[in-house]
Formats: sequence, C-alpha cells, structure tokens
Amino acid sequence: MQTVNFIRMEDGTPEEYELLDIYEREYVSGTADRVLELLKSLRGSMGGYRIDRFAHSLQSATRAQRDGASDEMVVAALLHDIGDGLAPQNHGEFAAAILKPYVSAETHWIIKHHGVFQGYYFFHHLGADRNLRDRYRDHPCFDACVDFCAKWDQNCFDPDYDTLPLSHFEPMVRELFGREPFHWEREESGAGVSA
Repeated sequence: MQTVNFIRMEDGTPEEYELLDIYEREYVSGTADRVLELLKSLRGSMGGYRIDRFAHSLQSATRAQRDGASDEMVVAALLHDIGDGLAPQNHGEFAAAILKPYVSAETHWIIKHHGVFQGYYFFHHLGADRNLRDRYRDHPCFDACVDFCAKWDQNCFDPDYDTLPLSHFEPMVRELFGREPFHWEREESGAGVSA
C-alpha cells in the first residue's frame, strides 16, 4: 500500500491528498457492510425483552415497509437502535449520525430524537416524565416522530410477528449507503430541519 510522506496534514501535497482520497472512497464504499455487521451484533442484546434488539430492528423495518414507508424510512427503522451496543445512553444520536449523510433532514431528526419520544410509553413507570417529548411540540417533525414510535418502535417486541429476514433489507441498506452524501450542502446552506 502506498503511503504519504507527511506527518502533519499542513505539509501534504495535492498528489498525496489525491492518493488519500482514493483510499477514503474505497473505505467509504464498505460502509454498508460495516453497518450490517454492527446491526448483527445486536443479536442476544438487552436481556429481559421477549426478543433481542436485532429482532426488534427487523420487526420495526418490516412494519414500516408494510405500512408503505419509503425505503429511506424502512432503513432508518432497521437501524434506529444500532447504537444500543456502543452508545446505550444516546443510541438515537449515534444512529442518526451514521444515517445523516444519506437521509433527509426529517428522517435524521426522527432517528436522533426517537429515544425521548419512545419514553412516552414507559418513562412514567420509572418515575420520570413521560411527556418529555413535549419540549419539541412546536418542531415540524414532532408528529412524524410520534408516528414513528407508535407504529414502528413501541409495538415491535412481538416474538410471533411475521418478521422479514435481514436479507430482505440488505439491498435497501446498500442502496442508501451507496448514495452520494449530501449533508455538507444541507448544513452550509442552512436548509433542512434544526435540532
């Protein structure tokens, strides 16, 4: 493998950065594979539920697809809890960060905030305010996030549900992560949905 000569980025030449760009593009092209492996790592996770997070993720994506959601939202539903293994306290932000370059601002916002919206169904059982999501009530994505949790998250723990296998969703995952990233344009123009 060819390497650059510099040890400080400020000393790099255009030719060296062209070389690094080749390696970067090659690495980025494998993102779907790494994401799918991370999803598979959720097998056997989170004891106490009747199904593991991997099965929950498949069930969420299956329900979203059967409800006619876009492929982008189906993949987002599949990956919404992908951060549980590495970032259990902010798993929504983790998943949203992975998806951000490839999805709409609305989809990104829903995945980023789904944890607090999901809390509506259980926070009160743990002595917390189930209505914490209300701090976002005036946000344009509020209702969409409520719907996401109601239809494709809180009800996706059924061991008897006819859940589709991962192989069904893999082409959608590969298509999504094969898209040209667009988050830089969205952020620089100020377009999209704010936090």
